[in-house]
Amino acid sequence: MTANCKGKYMLNTVSKILRIEKEISLRAPVDKLKNYNSGEVKHLKQLAFHKCQKKNRWVFGGNRSGKTECGAVETVYMARGIHPYRENRRDVFGWVVSLSSQVQRDVAQAKILSYLNPRWIDDIIMSSGKKDSPSSGIIDQIKIKNVFGGVSTVGFKSCDQGREKFQGSSLDFVWFDEEPPKDIYDECRMRVLDKNGDIFGTMTPLKGLTFVYDDIYLKSGGESDIWCEFMEWDDNPFLPKSETQSLSETLPKDELESRKYGRFKCKEGFVYTEFDENIHVIDPFRVPKEWYDKISIDPGLKNPLSAHWYAVDYDGTVYVIAEHFEAGKTVDYHAGKIKEISEKLGWQKDADGRYRALIDSAANQKTLAAVKSVTELFYEQGILADPNVNKELFSGISTVKKYLKLVNGKPGLFIFRNCVNLIRELKNYRWGKEDSPVKYDDHALDELRYYLMTKPLNSPPKPQKTPVQLDKERLYRKILNERRRY
Repeated sequence: MTANCKGKYMLNTVSKILRIEKEISLRAPVDKLKNYNSGEVKHLKQLAFHKCQKKNRWVFGGNRSGKTECGAVETVYMARGIHPYRENRRDVFGWVVSLSSQVQRDVAQAKILSYLNPRWIDDIIMSSGKKDSPSSGIIDQIKIKNVFGGVSTVGFKSCDQGREKFQGSSLDFVWFDEEPPKDIYDECRMRVLDKNGDIFGTMTPLKGLTFVYDDIYLKSGGESDIWCEFMEWDDNPFLPKSETQSLSETLPKDELESRKYGRFKCKEGFVYTEFDENIHVIDPFRVPKEWYDKISIDPGLKNPLSAHWYAVDYDGTVYVIAEHFEAGKTVDYHAGKIKEISEKLGWQKDADGRYRALIDSAANQKTLAAVKSVTELFYEQGILADPNVNKELFSGISTVKKYLKLVNGKPGLFIFRNCVNLIRELKNYRWGKEDSPVKYDDHALDELRYYLMTKPLNSPPKPQKTPVQLDKERLYRKILNERRRY
């Protein structure tokens, strides 16, 4: 072979190798996005995040639980206009917000680049580094070709830039990778307002009970368009068990709750650690009237009055199916609301045409300013409230815990999603410094205890079920199973 031929041969070989390497580099990211949760083994909580239609979605996850993948894939879905569960748009503009530019480069930016096919990238604008090697630098914006035509923009921001850097733009989405300061969160909410855009966050709650806990997890502002999910190591089917065991052994015990389970921590600890919103909270369904049991009331005038309607199935499982929770109203007003909800449910009355309820024994007392007790006032309004309830705090807490505990994969207590105040109190109830729960925001929990303390944990002998009852049971089990599947 002549030198000239040998040179051409080497040039062709090098060219072929470069072409193959380029094809592999282009193909690999496509396969990663295409293969994301597409096999027989799926990360179900990641899918639940993408399927959720709420405008404000948060995943509280431990390290390596798969939470950051959610945010990266959601960003690519939206920018490309290929979201499988949402209405897609062209020319999308969104931000990815990290704690610092270094964290951006190493985490969110790296994840997004791993799911982006280079052929989809129209341009990259760098804050530092070279755009032909974006992974080693700090990206300011990525221009991504949208399947509907046009170009979408994903901008990268860091919290250490300060709130002023987050002003002015109108956005389709913001992804918070880890918990932002509240002023930046509030500013970003304003940025998505014009376009009715989305906020989503993926974080490990290491800072304790911050505004994210109050405003997002507890929904203390009453906002209904918020969705939260906890994601732990065991939820990630792609994380080897040997690795989770190794991580558990190396982490301090006080960090395990956050880094393994993605749970919030408070110094004294939560009371009802058994409560899991994904298990105990269910969508309302038509409850058979044969299940209707009692109403339970914790009275209040300046403080909220809390009332819930309880039903029990043939296995002794308790369902909380309706709620009245309001402060600053008279007994007449509350009685009217209780009767209104009861009539809507078709709640049973006694032989004298009154609704029966349990009530705190304090309602039986008269004050110097009142001629009649709260119990008497309710009685005059057609509600026979029984004040003979067991108010023992610690045995009551123990009883609630037993109902929340899973037995053969099923708890003894389910709560309808519309009972938002009871759900909030269960999530927030925590121990104080004197080994007693903090006496704050516990009105719904008090009357939950009053009610459950009247119920035997072992249900009485089951009556013979009619075909209609059996059909109703099959229906509600189907509803519950469909919910757990997702």
